[in-house]
Amino acid sequence: MVRDSGAGGVDGAFGGGGGGDVGIPARERFVTGADGVRLCVVEYGAGSAARPTVVLLHGYPDSKEVWSRVAGLLADRYHVVLYDVRGHGRSEPPEPLRGGFTLEKLTEDFLAVAEAVSPDRPVHLVGHDWGSVQGWEFATVDATRGRLASFTSVSGPCLDHFGHWIRRRVRRPTPRGLLHMLGQGAKSWYVYALHTPLLPEVAWRGPLGRRWPKLLARAEKVSGDGYPAASLPEDAAHGAWLYRDNVRRRLRNPRPDPAAHVPVQLVTPTADPFLSARLYDDLDRWVPRLTRRTLPAKHWVPRSRPQQLARWVAEFVAGTEGGSEGADEGADKGAGEAPGVPELSDGGKGGGSGSGPVRGGRAGGASARGGPAGGRGSTSVLGKGLVDARQRFAGQLILVTGAGSGIGRATALAFAEAGARVVAVDRDAEEASHTVELARSKGATAACAETVDVSDGQAMERLAVRTADSHGVPDVVVNNAGIGVAGPFLDTTPEEWREVLDVNLWGVIHGCRLFGRQMVDRGEGGHIVNIASAAAFQPSRALPAYSTSKAAVLMLSACLRAELAGHGVGVSAICPGPVNTPITGSARHTGVDEAEQRRRRAKSARLYRLRGYPPEKVARAVVRAVQRNHAVVPVTPEARAARLLSRLSPGATRALARIDPPL
Repeated sequence: MVRDSGAGGVDGAFGGGGGGDVGIPARERFVTGADGVRLCVVEYGAGSAARPTVVLLHGYPDSKEVWSRVAGLLADRYHVVLYDVRGHGRSEPPEPLRGGFTLEKLTEDFLAVAEAVSPDRPVHLVGHDWGSVQGWEFATVDATRGRLASFTSVSGPCLDHFGHWIRRRVRRPTPRGLLHMLGQGAKSWYVYALHTPLLPEVAWRGPLGRRWPKLLARAEKVSGDGYPAASLPEDAAHGAWLYRDNVRRRLRNPRPDPAAHVPVQLVTPTADPFLSARLYDDLDRWVPRLTRRTLPAKHWVPRSRPQQLARWVAEFVAGTEGGSEGADEGADKGAGEAPGVPELSDGGKGGGSGSGPVRGGRAGGASARGGPAGGRGSTSVLGKGLVDARQRFAGQLILVTGAGSGIGRATALAFAEAGARVVAVDRDAEEASHTVELARSKGATAACAETVDVSDGQAMERLAVRTADSHGVPDVVVNNAGIGVAGPFLDTTPEEWREVLDVNLWGVIHGCRLFGRQMVDRGEGGHIVNIASAAAFQPSRALPAYSTSKAAVLMLSACLRAELAGHGVGVSAICPGPVNTPITGSARHTGVDEAEQRRRRAKSARLYRLRGYPPEKVARAVVRAVQRNHAVVPVTPEARAARLLSRLSPGATRALARIDPPL
């Protein structure tokens, strides 16, 4: 039974503002679920039979308003449906409450909604928190076969899987398994509280309900826009029965074979204070068609990371609708065409608009097609780290400067292997375009080239605007472009000082300032990687200008990391050490004539080739630094030793600085 309230009869978060306002009419109606409970349903894009239907299901203590931003990002492409779970928002509570929130009745509710909104084709479900717990039920019971096309799970486990997870670790105890159980037990403190009689109801209808919006904003860095709804105290009081009716029953007696009958996309926030990622270690046992994603976020991903979540949902739905079994196969089939989920252009043959003067000696200026990171697309950059990297970076936007060769190219290719969208920036248009070709062959969702001199502040500003307008705000920016300058301080001219600082320091400052501002304004976090050097903590009489520029980058990174931490933006400084890249062949040697300069460049390049440390290893360190949010990463053994020595014995470091390297 369906009661239609007509278009426009919805809350402000859906009809007039907030994250869900994209100019598409929203329609509210009521659907009768199990035991005659009336469920409030809101639809975007209703009446378009050609569009796949995506149902967004909220968790506890939320109502459908938690999805307003994601709904707005998907509504231009899909028929988007949200409904209040019984007893929440504008949906009726069951009578009596006890026994009225079982997963069996929630399944009946879902089937009633699915039949009302999409009678002729199965729906794609996205669930958060208890919406995800319900979704796992729907994805694993026979009653929903043919009504569910795919399921995206965010921060909510299957209770049956959870029960088997506990049993397995109790029956075959190991120190690691017991530690994982204790860790999740500590995170589940709120579950015990919600099982107590009356206490949750009193707290939510009293001080906790009044303070919850501020507590949530402080803990998760999320803003309002009509969320949480005014019904929160009653929603939370009713929703306590979700736990009481289901948790103990299912954990004690899990179903024997809760296998998923649809493709599942698992989105795991790495900083979730309530759920351990270890809960999903055994998931491949139950889900034959599983796509894993990880996200550096806390629990309320629909509010804190709506754009990334919307993109992953769009990719996964597109892949499923296209007949594939996961998101990766369908990632380039228009997967982010919804407003606010911009798709990277597939162009870039000649790079972006050129800008500023082109000066000699930039990293990336020398050809690297036959050298490191410029070779065959079949050679893996990430190696064993590929699986974890794909979970984290697939579909994300990565911008790398100095991407035409060396560490920059290797880094661009590493993220390309992870399925990211790559913007390769370099002063050399031909080399940037070649990096794009390699990135596509490595598996980049999309890639384009930009021709920019990073020392030109205005050109960098235009790059930042173009990138945001065409592709969106980058999730990761790698400030890699740099030049080498060697020679005594007294032989280094002011022009040479200005050049090395313009590129090595100001290029990093421009990248951090422009893209850091975009990340902060977007409010969904991000990561900035600055390529410094082992020379940042190992002084040398032969490298005063270069060492000064890299030491400044290291300190800038530390200061910026402290400033941006509160915005969810990480900052890492990478200190490679002696790596075989074209920078040695293009470095400027001061105080010598051209013939001597050519000889020194050739000898330096030969020594670095003999050392044989490839840029691909630095690229792997960059990816790990972003994944783990490391502050400073010395890469080569020489870099690690220099950093350790600078800490343990500064006098020894100063003594080594007096050695004049024989070139």
